[in-house]
Amino acid sequence: MSSPRVIVQIAIEGAKILGKAFAAAGRQAAQSGCKVSTSRRAGGDIAGVGNATSGSATDRLTRELRMTVDEARLILNTKKEDPMEKISQHYEHLFKANSPPAAPPKTTGKQAVSPFHSIYLQSKVFRARERLEAESSSHKLSSRRRRRAAAASSIILVDIVVNAASIAW
Repeated sequence: MSSPRVIVQIAIEGAKILGKAFAAAGRQAAQSGCKVSTSRRAGGDIAGVGNATSGSATDRLTRELRMTVDEARLILNTKKEDPMEKISQHYEHLFKANSPPAAPPKTTGKQAVSPFHSIYLQSKVFRARERLEAESSSHKLSSRRRRRAAAASSIILVDIVVNAASIAW
């Protein structure tokens, strides 16, 4: 055998092996992609804005405000159990840190380095606080509704008992 012919055969066999490996990797990626998308659908709020399709109050808020509660908590660096006061403190700190300076400093001679500020990050911080406030007020409203429903059902129950007692007399 001549050496150019051997080199060509090695290159062809290598290309076949590489092609099979890429095909197998593509199939595996497609299968794992299907598993991820089905697991995300079951996640509700954790799955993200695109999967907030149910009629629940949380999904409605996620669609309206374009941010999940988890994303808002990550942006503001808060935990689930943190009170609104701590969330407000984090918001104020991050909002001020990303604000442009009030007035440019006067410099004599050297060019001063301007501090970093970002209106985009400011808007994300604002939307995160807005989302957490909406979630908090939504939970307060639902707990009020539950208390009112419980009070109404207890009033109805008392009324039924009173009417039954008056009929028995």
